[in-house]
Amino acid sequence: MPKSNPLPQTVPVWDLPTRLFHWTLVALMIAQWLTTESDSALQYHVWGGYTVLTLVLFRLMWGFAGSDTARFSHFVRGPDAALEYVKALLRGETPLYLGHNPMGGWSILALLTLLLIQAGTGLFANDDISFDGPLSGWVSKSMSNGLTTVHKVNFNLLLLVIAVHISAVLFYLLVKHENLIYPMLSGRKQLSPELAGSAPRMVSPWLGLAALAVAVVAVGWLVR
Repeated sequence: MPKSNPLPQTVPVWDLPTRLFHWTLVALMIAQWLTTESDSALQYHVWGGYTVLTLVLFRLMWGFAGSDTARFSHFVRGPDAALEYVKALLRGETPLYLGHNPMGGWSILALLTLLLIQAGTGLFANDDISFDGPLSGWVSKSMSNGLTTVHKVNFNLLLLVIAVHISAVLFYLLVKHENLIYPMLSGRKQLSPELAGSAPRMVSPWLGLAALAVAVVAVGWLVR
């Protein structure tokens, strides 16, 4: 009789703090986009910016202290690995990873960098009418104007990277038949026995709560 293929196994790959970070950030990006040109919603835009900065600071800490798949050391690979991954896709292959693939890892770094720039420049921005960022007094008016321009241009770059990210998720879902959305909702993923045997180490969500508290205090002190 032919040897049957071993059944895939379902294992935890994304911890709760990482998933909450991801989906909260999705909601915030929609809110920030809706309030970006609205004078009546400006205060909500400002509060949203503080929350984005808090989440980014949390994610940076979680990239060193979180579960295996959340750590930068787990998913940030060199350009050669990213290039080899692209070549594999062009050959029609779909290499499987516990967490982010090499291209996904670079997209995460790009998103975090742009989000940090966006939230950071917002602290120094002004609208020449009624709003001055909480740290705008630390710099000259011309510098504040320059950072306001960066804030506006960077937001368009951020939207572009988000669009590419969404397109990649849809590509994997519709073309490669790999659902990347469900694992980020449930935290679990179906893997081959070979990959399932090296399931990532999960860190307690309480440590994530502690990291978030540190981020909240840091941003609160900064904008007080």
